[in-house]
Amino acid sequence: MSQKEFADALGMSRYGDRTIRRWEAGETQPSALELKALLSFPEHVPFPNPPQGQAQYRMIDLFAGIGGTRLGFWQTGKVEVVFSSEINKFSVKTYEANYGDVPVGDITKVDAAEIPDHDILVGGFPCQAFSQAGLKKGFNDTRGTLFFDIARILQAKRPKAFLLENVRNLVGHDHGKTFEVITSTLDELGYELYYQVLSSKDYGVPQNRQRIYIVGFDREQVPFASCFAFPEPTSPADLKLGQILEQNVDPKYTISDKLWDGHQRRRRDNSAAGKGFGYSLFTAESPYANTISARYYKDGSEILIAQEGKNPRKLTPREAARLQGFPEDFIIPVSDTQAYRQFGNSVSVPVIHAIALQMLKVLDRS
Repeated sequence: MSQKEFADALGMSRYGDRTIRRWEAGETQPSALELKALLSFPEHVPFPNPPQGQAQYRMIDLFAGIGGTRLGFWQTGKVEVVFSSEINKFSVKTYEANYGDVPVGDITKVDAAEIPDHDILVGGFPCQAFSQAGLKKGFNDTRGTLFFDIARILQAKRPKAFLLENVRNLVGHDHGKTFEVITSTLDELGYELYYQVLSSKDYGVPQNRQRIYIVGFDREQVPFASCFAFPEPTSPADLKLGQILEQNVDPKYTISDKLWDGHQRRRRDNSAAGKGFGYSLFTAESPYANTISARYYKDGSEILIAQEGKNPRKLTPREAARLQGFPEDFIIPVSDTQAYRQFGNSVSVPVIHAIALQMLKVLDRS
């Protein structure tokens, strides 16, 4: 890591890289708290593949982001990742820091024959360029979209199962034509399909994040596909946002008077125009927050935390990680801006883990 990345990973202030340079030059020494953070920083990647020969299933991780889907399967102890792909250079840094693998870049330029054999394919594919879909229905209609790359890999490598994730509105995109093309393509490729919209707040994280999950099993290789069922909710009755909030937060996360005035003005204007209420304010007692978006770094308006006697604040990057169910030892080696983008784009790890357990129950019987 660079000094800046290391400072970000340690949760230091804006100019933490300068502090680290002074430590290295012997000009200053870390405080007791800083020294504790240094000594507790992991010397090895926290989520490596299981030792060779111990994993029961091989998996590939497409459109991998920071590996939230990989992590949910890693937690089962049964899966190793043999190939991953991610195009964003900052996400690649985070992925490598936590898993020890460097994803390849643009999946559209990877020949399927070069991808290792695997049992499970996972991917949260971007939903774009589907406006022309639905004309013929099926495999050919997906050309020009990133979903096509999933389809061609499924066709070439024939994994036993897959898990795809997308926004809940995928079902209604282009009057349902997009989803019809996707499901008909997967059916045409020989996969038994199951899909459902699940919310993160039902699986242990206080966030109302609704996403559609599509699970498929190869009809020829998996005779017990009909045994699959999506996981039942597992959240405790007393789930609260306060469970993921930090106690001592750097003042830099408190929004400025100018930004707070702007939020309140837009809320008044939107309310008067019947267009909604603008920002959302939460407390530690709130049962859950809104969905965190990849644009959270802009102003944090979808999730603001109330503070007594001062302006609200944004979530910290570590709180954003917790809101997506990432463990405390997940390394954040990028700036706050990039961290917000990454966690806003990520899956909720506990939801993936719950689905993974259900999928592996089926595969274990095959």
